[in-house]
Amino acid sequence: MNGLRLSSTLLVIALAAVACAPGDDASADEPRNEQLPNEAADGGASPGVPGASDPTVDPPGTEDASAPVVGFSPGSVRVGPGQTYARPCEAIAAAKPGDVIEVDAAGNYDGDTCAWTTDNLTVRGVYGRAKIDLKGKTPAQQKGIFTIYAANATVEGFELSNAAISEDAGNNGAGIRHLGRNLTVRRCFFHDNQNGILGAPDAAGVGTVVIETSEFARNGAGDGYSHNMYLGNYASFTLRSSYSHAARGGHLVKTRAVTNDVRYNRLTDEDGTASYELELTNGGLSIIVGNIIEQSTTTQNPNLLSYGAEGIPGGYDSHLYVVNNTFLNRKGSGTFVVVASPTPAVLTNNIFWNGGTVSSQASAVKTSNLEGGDPMFVDVAAYDLRLKAGSPAENRGTDPGVASGQPLLPASEYVHPTNVVARPIVGAIDIGAYERR
Repeated sequence: MNGLRLSSTLLVIALAAVACAPGDDASADEPRNEQLPNEAADGGASPGVPGASDPTVDPPGTEDASAPVVGFSPGSVRVGPGQTYARPCEAIAAAKPGDVIEVDAAGNYDGDTCAWTTDNLTVRGVYGRAKIDLKGKTPAQQKGIFTIYAANATVEGFELSNAAISEDAGNNGAGIRHLGRNLTVRRCFFHDNQNGILGAPDAAGVGTVVIETSEFARNGAGDGYSHNMYLGNYASFTLRSSYSHAARGGHLVKTRAVTNDVRYNRLTDEDGTASYELELTNGGLSIIVGNIIEQSTTTQNPNLLSYGAEGIPGGYDSHLYVVNNTFLNRKGSGTFVVVASPTPAVLTNNIFWNGGTVSSQASAVKTSNLEGGDPMFVDVAAYDLRLKAGSPAENRGTDPGVASGQPLLPASEYVHPTNVVARPIVGAIDIGAYERR
């Protein structure tokens, strides 16, 4: 059930008004095998990886990008106990384009759900993550806790959970349902929804989605068609310094974007029942660098990374670059990188641990990978995948160069949870997601 899926091109019909109450506005005519109804058819943390002090983001800096915002900003629209608005959706309904809405994490916002079209809002939790648990309540328009039609939106510092709709309505309630153009998500936690984030742009091949320093856990309806995150045919998708794990039957990451940049994340199924860990459904220029990617023994699909499974559409690039990742295959069989494209994939400086076929593609260009044997991790059971002294991965890598003007040499390393630290390279780069210190 979780193998190749055929689907039509996603096209959404934007609404013209803000709605802060549940309701359904469109028919469910997306094919059942994609589980994206409401669209018009067209075509508990696991053990961590220790990291250095003063964590940085890529490009390296000095600020901890995963740290919560402490204190209200001057001029912001304020939400919470004793503030102008009691609940986030009250402030969103009253907002003007460009407003920054800041939500005190001390408030109780359970059951708050709304849709908006107001452009360029930043909705941000302060003093920690602002929590919205939607258990027992229908998401706005039977779509998401936050259902966003605006051309531009930023959501930061929220914990969004338990969004669900009926099987007849689609089984795809989301923490965020994005139907606009450009979306940025930072420092958020999506858990126990039918989808963490589910998005499709307002027109095919436009818009950008950027997800940073965020966690996704236990999302999915268990039917194999709902996922920790599922991004449609945007112009570009970027995922960095984030943690996706323990999906229920679907994928840890699924994207149909024209270009994909996935760097310095931990995509580990652990005790979940995920299908693919990373599915690049329609190919596209895809740069996969510096990630930890793990398949569990309870997986519903024996492959970890899938590229172009439903064909490469016209206008999409067909190049895949997989560089300096550490792959863990606890199942011990299957395929690490499945490629359904005639263009040879580039696999450089990766660790492929614990059995399985490296690539389904005979023409894949494989350089300086560690296939089989003991990489000598510090503690693989605890996902501490740094290298011990004497590791066969140490100083054995190759400079991966650039792809379409983008550097492939990793500048950072993932630090658990949801952060990165600069990667120092002395001599030849080490193989895998971590440099031996």
